[in-house]
Amino acid sequence: MRITYVLLHAYGMGGTIRTVVNQANAMAAAGHEVHLASLVRRRATAHFALDERVRVVDITDRRRDAPAVPRPRAAAPGAGDEPGTEVPPGEAAKDVFTRAVEDAFIDYLRSLDEGVLVTTRPGLNLLAARHAPERLVRVAQDHMHLGRYKPEVRAAIVRDYPRLDAVVSLTRKDQAEYERALAGRVRTAQIPNPLHTLDVPQTGHESTVVVAAGRLTAQKGFHLLVPAFAQVVERHPGWRLHIHGSGKAEPRLRRLIHRHHLYNHVFLMGPSKNLDRELSKASVYVLSSRFEGFPMILLEALNCGLPVASFDCPTGPGEIIVDGENGLLVPHEDGDALAAAISRLIEDEGLRRTLGAAARTTAAQYGPETVRRRWEMLFAHLLEEKELAMSDPGPGPRRSRHA
Repeated sequence: MRITYVLLHAYGMGGTIRTVVNQANAMAAAGHEVHLASLVRRRATAHFALDERVRVVDITDRRRDAPAVPRPRAAAPGAGDEPGTEVPPGEAAKDVFTRAVEDAFIDYLRSLDEGVLVTTRPGLNLLAARHAPERLVRVAQDHMHLGRYKPEVRAAIVRDYPRLDAVVSLTRKDQAEYERALAGRVRTAQIPNPLHTLDVPQTGHESTVVVAAGRLTAQKGFHLLVPAFAQVVERHPGWRLHIHGSGKAEPRLRRLIHRHHLYNHVFLMGPSKNLDRELSKASVYVLSSRFEGFPMILLEALNCGLPVASFDCPTGPGEIIVDGENGLLVPHEDGDALAAAISRLIEDEGLRRTLGAAARTTAAQYGPETVRRRWEMLFAHLLEEKELAMSDPGPGPRRSRHA
Protein backbone atom coordinates (compact mmCIF):
# COMPACT_ATOMS: atom_id res chain seq x y z
CA MET A 1 0.00 0.00 0.00
CA ARG A 2 1.01 3.64 -0.42
CA ILE A 3 1.41 5.52 2.88
CA THR A 4 2.19 9.23 3.22
CA TYR A 5 3.32 10.55 6.62
CA VAL A 6 3.37 14.31 7.23
CA LEU A 7 5.54 15.91 9.91
CA LEU A 8 5.89 19.55 10.86
CA HIS A 9 9.69 19.32 10.49
CA ALA A 10 11.04 15.91 9.48
CA TYR A 11 14.65 17.08 9.83
CA GLY A 12 14.48 17.88 13.55
CA MET A 13 15.13 15.72 16.62
CA GLY A 14 11.93 15.63 18.71
CA GLY A 15 10.16 12.55 19.99
CA THR A 16 7.34 12.74 17.45
CA ILE A 17 9.85 12.96 14.61
CA ARG A 18 11.79 9.98 15.93
CA THR A 19 8.72 7.78 16.27
CA VAL A 20 7.21 8.71 12.88
CA VAL A 21 10.56 8.04 11.20
CA ASN A 22 10.59 4.65 12.95
CA GLN A 23 7.10 3.93 11.58
CA ALA A 24 8.05 5.02 8.07
CA ASN A 25 11.20 2.90 8.11
CA ALA A 26 9.31 -0.18 9.35
CA MET A 27 6.64 0.20 6.66
CA ALA A 28 9.22 0.68 3.91
CA ALA A 29 11.15 -2.38 5.10
CA ALA A 30 7.89 -4.38 4.89
CA GLY A 31 7.58 -3.48 1.21
CA HIS A 32 5.08 -0.61 1.30
CA GLU A 33 5.48 2.56 -0.78
CA VAL A 34 6.25 5.17 1.85
CA HIS A 35 6.46 8.95 1.50
CA LEU A 36 7.51 11.31 4.29
CA ALA A 37 6.47 14.94 3.80
CA SER A 38 8.01 17.74 5.85
CA LEU A 39 5.81 20.83 6.12
CA VAL A 40 8.89 22.98 6.61
CA ARG A 41 12.57 22.27 6.14
CA ARG A 42 15.17 24.22 8.13
CA ARG A 43 18.18 21.90 8.08
CA ALA A 44 20.37 20.42 5.37
CA THR A 45 20.31 16.88 6.76
CA ALA A 46 17.91 14.83 8.85
CA HIS A 47 18.79 14.04 12.46
CA PHE A 48 17.31 10.53 12.34
CA ALA A 49 18.34 7.94 9.79
CA LEU A 50 15.76 7.20 7.10
CA ASP A 51 15.47 4.00 5.14
CA GLU A 52 16.64 4.75 1.60
CA ARG A 53 13.29 3.45 0.30
CA VAL A 54 11.38 6.27 2.07
CA ARG A 55 10.72 9.13 -0.35
CA VAL A 56 11.11 12.52 1.33
CA VAL A 57 9.12 15.56 0.18
CA ASP A 58 9.76 19.14 1.36
CA ILE A 59 6.52 21.11 1.19
CA THR A 60 8.24 24.40 2.08
CA ASP A 61 11.99 25.00 2.38
CA ARG A 62 12.94 27.63 4.97
CA ARG A 63 16.71 27.26 4.80
CA ARG A 64 18.50 30.54 4.13
CA ASP A 65 20.11 29.17 0.98
CA ALA A 66 17.01 27.34 -0.23
CA PRO A 67 16.34 27.63 -3.97
CA ALA A 68 13.53 29.94 -4.94
CA VAL A 69 10.24 28.24 -5.67
CA PRO A 70 6.98 29.57 -7.09
CA ARG A 71 4.68 31.14 -4.52
CA PRO A 72 1.75 28.89 -3.51
CA ARG A 73 -1.35 29.24 -5.63
CA ALA A 74 -3.43 31.09 -3.04
CA ALA A 75 -0.75 33.31 -1.52
CA ALA A 76 -0.97 37.02 -2.20
CA PRO A 77 2.18 39.11 -2.71
CA GLY A 78 3.85 39.74 0.63
CA ALA A 79 1.75 37.09 2.35
CA GLY A 80 4.66 34.80 3.21
CA ASP A 81 4.86 35.75 6.87
CA GLU A 82 1.22 36.65 7.45
CA PRO A 83 -0.42 34.47 10.11
CA GLY A 84 -2.44 31.66 8.63
CA THR A 85 -6.19 31.52 9.04
CA GLU A 86 -6.77 27.76 9.10
CA VAL A 87 -4.92 26.66 12.25
CA PRO A 88 -6.51 28.01 15.44
CA PRO A 89 -4.68 30.04 18.09
CA GLY A 90 -3.44 27.79 20.84
CA GLU A 91 -1.81 25.24 18.51
CA ALA A 92 1.72 25.02 19.90
CA ALA A 93 3.21 25.43 16.40
CA LYS A 94 0.81 28.19 15.33
CA ASP A 95 3.69 30.48 14.34
CA VAL A 96 4.87 27.93 11.76
CA PHE A 97 1.50 27.92 10.02
CA THR A 98 1.86 31.18 8.13
CA ARG A 99 -0.52 31.90 5.30
CA ALA A 100 2.03 30.78 2.71
CA VAL A 101 2.78 27.55 4.58
CA GLU A 102 -0.92 26.74 4.94
CA ASP A 103 -1.50 27.41 1.24
CA ALA A 104 1.44 25.23 0.24
CA PHE A 105 0.20 22.38 2.41
CA ILE A 106 -3.33 22.63 1.03
CA ASP A 107 -1.91 22.44 -2.51
CA TYR A 108 0.13 19.40 -1.50
CA LEU A 109 -2.90 17.67 0.04
CA ARG A 110 -4.95 18.22 -3.10
CA SER A 111 -2.18 16.68 -5.21
CA LEU A 112 -2.41 13.31 -3.43
CA ASP A 113 -4.43 10.75 -5.32
CA GLU A 114 -4.30 7.41 -3.50
CA GLY A 115 -3.47 5.44 -0.39
CA VAL A 116 -3.25 6.39 3.28
CA LEU A 117 -2.44 9.87 4.59
CA VAL A 118 -1.15 10.08 8.18
CA THR A 119 -0.86 13.52 9.78
CA THR A 120 0.79 13.96 13.14
CA ARG A 121 -0.29 17.08 15.06
CA PRO A 122 -3.50 19.13 15.42
CA GLY A 123 -2.66 21.79 12.82
CA LEU A 124 -1.82 19.18 10.19
CA ASN A 125 -4.77 16.99 11.16
CA LEU A 126 -7.25 19.86 10.85
CA LEU A 127 -5.96 20.89 7.42
CA ALA A 128 -6.13 17.28 6.24
CA ALA A 129 -9.71 16.96 7.52
CA ARG A 130 -10.76 20.05 5.59
CA HIS A 131 -8.76 19.76 2.37
CA ALA A 132 -7.44 16.23 1.74
CA PRO A 133 -9.41 14.43 -1.00
CA GLU A 134 -12.00 12.05 0.36
CA ARG A 135 -10.61 9.29 -1.85
CA LEU A 136 -7.64 9.10 0.56
CA VAL A 137 -7.76 7.25 3.86
CA ARG A 138 -7.09 10.14 6.25
CA VAL A 139 -5.67 9.23 9.66
CA ALA A 140 -4.88 11.67 12.46
CA GLN A 141 -2.20 10.66 14.94
CA ASP A 142 -2.16 12.37 18.33
CA HIS A 143 1.30 12.35 19.85
CA MET A 144 0.18 14.27 22.94
CA HIS A 145 -3.31 13.86 24.39
CA LEU A 146 -6.62 15.62 23.98
CA GLY A 147 -6.74 17.03 27.50
CA ARG A 148 -3.62 19.16 26.95
CA TYR A 149 -5.03 21.19 24.06
CA LYS A 150 -6.29 24.75 24.52
CA PRO A 151 -10.01 25.47 24.09
CA GLU A 152 -9.76 26.84 20.53
CA VAL A 153 -7.83 23.78 19.37
CA ARG A 154 -10.13 21.36 21.15
CA ALA A 155 -13.21 23.03 19.64
CA ALA A 156 -11.74 22.70 16.13
CA ILE A 157 -10.91 19.04 16.81
CA VAL A 158 -14.46 18.26 17.90
CA ARG A 159 -15.87 20.09 14.86
CA ASP A 160 -13.52 18.81 12.12
CA TYR A 161 -11.98 15.47 13.09
CA PRO A 162 -15.20 13.58 12.22
CA ARG A 163 -14.39 14.33 8.56
CA LEU A 164 -11.37 12.01 8.92
CA ASP A 165 -11.40 8.23 8.62
CA ALA A 166 -9.67 7.52 11.95
CA VAL A 167 -8.12 9.19 14.98
CA VAL A 168 -5.32 7.20 16.61
CA SER A 169 -4.17 7.82 20.18
CA LEU A 170 -1.08 6.52 21.91
CA THR A 171 -2.83 5.48 25.12
CA ARG A 172 -6.09 3.76 26.02
CA LYS A 173 -6.98 6.65 28.33
CA ASP A 174 -6.68 9.18 25.52
CA GLN A 175 -8.64 6.98 23.12
CA ALA A 176 -11.50 6.93 25.62
CA GLU A 177 -11.34 10.73 25.90
CA TYR A 178 -11.52 11.09 22.12
CA GLU A 179 -14.44 8.69 21.98
CA ARG A 180 -16.36 10.81 24.49
CA ALA A 181 -15.49 14.09 22.76
CA LEU A 182 -16.26 12.90 19.22
CA ALA A 183 -19.36 10.92 20.25
CA GLY A 184 -18.68 7.99 17.96
CA ARG A 185 -18.68 10.08 14.78
CA VAL A 186 -15.32 8.70 13.62
CA ARG A 187 -13.34 5.51 14.20
CA THR A 188 -10.88 5.72 17.10
CA ALA A 189 -7.93 3.45 17.76
CA GLN A 190 -5.04 3.10 20.19
CA ILE A 191 -1.62 2.14 18.85
CA PRO A 192 1.57 2.90 20.79
CA ASN A 193 4.71 4.21 19.20
CA PRO A 194 7.29 1.52 18.33
CA LEU A 195 10.86 1.22 19.45
CA HIS A 196 13.27 1.53 16.53
CA THR A 197 14.84 -1.84 17.45
CA LEU A 198 14.97 -4.30 20.33
CA ASP A 199 18.67 -4.92 19.72
CA VAL A 200 20.37 -2.29 21.89
CA PRO A 201 23.27 -2.25 24.38
CA GLN A 202 22.35 -3.22 27.93
CA THR A 203 23.18 -1.62 31.27
CA GLY A 204 25.46 -3.50 33.66
CA HIS A 205 23.66 -1.94 36.67
CA GLU A 206 27.05 -1.04 38.16
CA SER A 207 27.72 2.57 37.15
CA THR A 208 27.03 5.47 39.48
CA VAL A 209 25.05 7.40 36.85
CA VAL A 210 21.36 8.34 36.80
CA VAL A 211 20.23 9.41 33.34
CA ALA A 212 17.39 11.52 31.95
CA ALA A 213 16.71 12.77 28.43
CA GLY A 214 14.37 15.06 26.53
CA ARG A 215 13.92 18.59 25.27
CA LEU A 216 15.01 21.17 27.83
CA THR A 217 11.57 22.69 28.26
CA ALA A 218 9.17 23.15 31.16
CA GLN A 219 7.15 20.12 30.00
CA LYS A 220 9.97 17.72 30.82
CA GLY A 221 10.17 18.88 34.43
CA PHE A 222 13.95 19.00 34.74
CA HIS A 223 13.49 22.04 36.97
CA LEU A 224 11.79 19.61 39.38
CA LEU A 225 14.40 16.90 38.90
CA VAL A 226 17.46 19.04 39.73
CA PRO A 227 16.36 19.95 43.31
CA ALA A 228 15.13 16.37 43.78
CA PHE A 229 18.60 15.12 42.85
CA ALA A 230 20.10 17.51 45.40
CA GLN A 231 18.36 15.36 48.02
CA VAL A 232 19.81 12.22 46.42
CA VAL A 233 23.33 13.66 46.53
CA GLU A 234 23.05 14.32 50.26
CA ARG A 235 22.71 10.56 50.78
CA HIS A 236 24.79 9.37 47.81
CA PRO A 237 27.50 11.94 47.00
CA GLY A 238 29.25 9.60 44.57
CA TRP A 239 26.35 9.50 42.12
CA ARG A 240 25.86 11.79 39.11
CA LEU A 241 22.91 12.84 36.97
CA HIS A 242 23.33 13.14 33.18
CA ILE A 243 20.59 15.02 31.31
CA HIS A 244 20.69 14.58 27.53
CA GLY A 245 18.93 17.09 25.28
CA SER A 246 18.82 20.73 24.28
CA GLY A 247 16.26 23.50 24.49
CA LYS A 248 15.35 26.96 25.64
CA ALA A 249 15.34 26.06 29.35
CA GLU A 250 19.09 25.35 29.38
CA PRO A 251 20.11 28.71 30.97
CA ARG A 252 17.50 28.30 33.70
CA LEU A 253 18.67 24.76 34.44
CA ARG A 254 22.31 25.85 34.64
CA ARG A 255 21.37 28.52 37.17
CA LEU A 256 19.41 25.94 39.15
CA ILE A 257 22.36 23.55 39.16
CA HIS A 258 24.62 26.27 40.56
CA ARG A 259 22.03 27.39 43.10
CA HIS A 260 21.98 23.87 44.54
CA HIS A 261 25.78 23.52 44.27
CA LEU A 262 25.42 20.52 41.97
CA TYR A 263 28.04 21.51 39.39
CA ASN A 264 30.00 18.33 40.21
CA HIS A 265 26.92 16.12 40.20
CA VAL A 266 24.44 17.24 37.49
CA PHE A 267 25.62 17.57 33.90
CA LEU A 268 23.75 18.87 30.86
CA MET A 269 25.13 16.61 28.17
CA GLY A 270 23.52 18.17 25.09
CA PRO A 271 21.83 16.09 22.37
CA SER A 272 23.13 12.63 21.62
CA LYS A 273 23.40 10.90 18.26
CA ASN A 274 23.44 7.49 19.98
CA LEU A 275 21.11 7.71 22.94
CA ASP A 276 20.88 3.92 23.39
CA ARG A 277 24.60 3.83 24.10
CA GLU A 278 24.32 6.68 26.61
CA LEU A 279 21.39 5.00 28.35
CA SER A 280 23.33 1.75 28.69
CA LYS A 281 26.11 3.59 30.55
CA ALA A 282 23.71 4.42 33.41
CA SER A 283 22.15 2.33 36.18
CA VAL A 284 18.88 4.26 36.70
CA TYR A 285 16.59 6.23 34.39
CA VAL A 286 14.38 9.02 35.74
CA LEU A 287 11.37 10.64 34.05
CA SER A 288 10.31 13.94 35.59
CA SER A 289 7.82 15.14 32.95
CA ARG A 290 4.88 17.28 33.98
CA PHE A 291 2.83 15.79 31.13
CA GLU A 292 3.39 13.37 28.26
CA GLY A 293 1.54 11.75 25.42
CA PHE A 294 3.42 8.45 25.29
CA PRO A 295 7.02 8.84 26.53
CA MET A 296 9.17 6.95 24.04
CA ILE A 297 12.28 7.71 26.02
CA LEU A 298 10.82 5.68 28.87
CA LEU A 299 10.46 2.67 26.57
CA GLU A 300 13.99 3.21 25.25
CA ALA A 301 15.30 3.14 28.81
CA LEU A 302 13.39 -0.06 29.57
CA ASN A 303 14.76 -1.55 26.34
CA CYS A 304 18.30 -1.01 27.70
CA GLY A 305 17.35 -2.88 30.87
CA LEU A 306 17.24 0.25 33.02
CA PRO A 307 15.04 0.41 36.12
CA VAL A 308 13.10 3.67 36.09
CA ALA A 309 11.74 6.14 38.59
CA SER A 310 8.94 8.21 37.06
CA PHE A 311 6.28 10.73 37.88
CA ASP A 312 2.83 9.24 37.27
CA CYS A 313 1.78 11.78 34.60
CA PRO A 314 -1.92 12.06 33.68
CA THR A 315 -1.24 9.89 30.61
CA GLY A 316 1.69 7.77 29.51
CA PRO A 317 3.89 6.29 32.24
CA GLY A 318 1.00 4.54 34.02
CA GLU A 319 0.25 2.51 30.88
CA ILE A 320 3.87 1.33 30.67
CA ILE A 321 5.08 1.05 34.26
CA VAL A 322 3.56 -1.24 36.90
CA ASP A 323 4.84 0.17 40.18
CA GLY A 324 7.22 -2.25 41.86
CA GLU A 325 7.23 -4.70 38.95
CA ASN A 326 9.11 -3.02 36.09
CA GLY A 327 9.82 0.39 37.63
CA LEU A 328 8.78 2.84 40.33
CA LEU A 329 5.92 5.34 39.91
CA VAL A 330 5.58 8.30 42.27
CA PRO A 331 2.86 10.97 42.57
CA HIS A 332 2.76 13.57 39.82
CA GLU A 333 5.25 16.45 40.34
CA ASP A 334 6.20 15.22 43.84
CA GLY A 335 9.93 15.95 43.92
CA ASP A 336 10.46 14.48 47.38
CA ALA A 337 8.88 11.19 46.31
CA LEU A 338 11.00 11.16 43.14
CA ALA A 339 14.17 11.68 45.18
CA ALA A 340 13.17 8.82 47.48
CA ALA A 341 12.54 6.50 44.52
CA ILE A 342 15.91 7.31 42.95
CA SER A 343 17.65 6.72 46.28
CA ARG A 344 15.85 3.40 46.71
CA LEU A 345 17.16 2.21 43.34
CA ILE A 346 20.67 3.44 44.12
CA GLU A 347 20.72 1.61 47.45
CA ASP A 348 19.40 -1.73 46.19
CA GLU A 349 21.34 -3.25 43.29
CA GLY A 350 19.22 -6.40 43.51
CA LEU A 351 16.08 -4.34 42.95
CA ARG A 352 17.73 -2.57 40.02
CA ARG A 353 18.50 -5.90 38.37
CA THR A 354 15.03 -7.36 39.05
CA LEU A 355 13.22 -4.32 37.67
CA GLY A 356 15.66 -4.13 34.77
CA ALA A 357 14.91 -7.71 33.71
CA ALA A 358 11.17 -6.99 33.82
CA ALA A 359 11.80 -3.77 31.88
CA ARG A 360 13.21 -5.74 28.95
CA THR A 361 10.11 -7.95 28.89
CA THR A 362 7.90 -4.85 28.80
CA ALA A 363 9.94 -3.26 26.00
CA ALA A 364 9.56 -6.37 23.83
CA GLN A 365 5.82 -5.62 23.53
CA TYR A 366 6.70 -2.43 21.63
CA GLY A 367 9.05 -3.86 19.03
CA PRO A 368 8.83 -2.39 15.51
CA GLU A 369 7.39 -5.54 13.94
CA THR A 370 4.64 -5.90 16.54
CA VAL A 371 3.51 -2.28 16.23
CA ARG A 372 3.85 -2.29 12.44
CA ARG A 373 1.41 -5.19 12.16
CA ARG A 374 -1.17 -3.25 14.18
CA TRP A 375 -0.89 -0.30 11.79
CA GLU A 376 -1.13 -2.57 8.77
CA MET A 377 -4.33 -4.14 10.09
CA LEU A 378 -5.89 -0.73 10.74
CA PHE A 379 -4.90 0.61 7.31
CA ALA A 380 -6.22 -2.51 5.57
CA HIS A 381 -9.60 -2.15 7.30
CA LEU A 382 -9.79 1.54 6.44
CA LEU A 383 -8.85 0.98 2.81
CA GLU A 384 -11.50 -1.71 2.50
CA GLU A 385 -14.13 0.58 4.01
CA LYS A 386 -13.03 3.42 1.75
CA GLU A 387 -13.33 1.25 -1.34
CA LEU A 388 -16.84 0.23 -0.33
CA ALA A 389 -17.84 3.81 0.46
CA MET A 390 -16.48 5.19 -2.82
CA SER A 391 -18.22 2.48 -4.85
CA ASP A 392 -21.55 3.11 -3.08
CA PRO A 393 -21.57 6.78 -2.08
CA GLY A 394 -25.23 6.80 -1.07
CA PRO A 395 -26.68 9.01 1.65
CA GLY A 396 -26.58 7.96 5.25
CA PRO A 397 -24.62 8.55 8.43
CA ARG A 398 -20.99 7.56 8.81
CA ARG A 399 -20.50 4.22 10.48
CA SER A 400 -18.66 4.35 13.77
CA ARG A 401 -16.03 1.66 14.12
CA HIS A 402 -13.53 1.33 16.94
CA ALA A 403 -10.23 -0.47 17.20
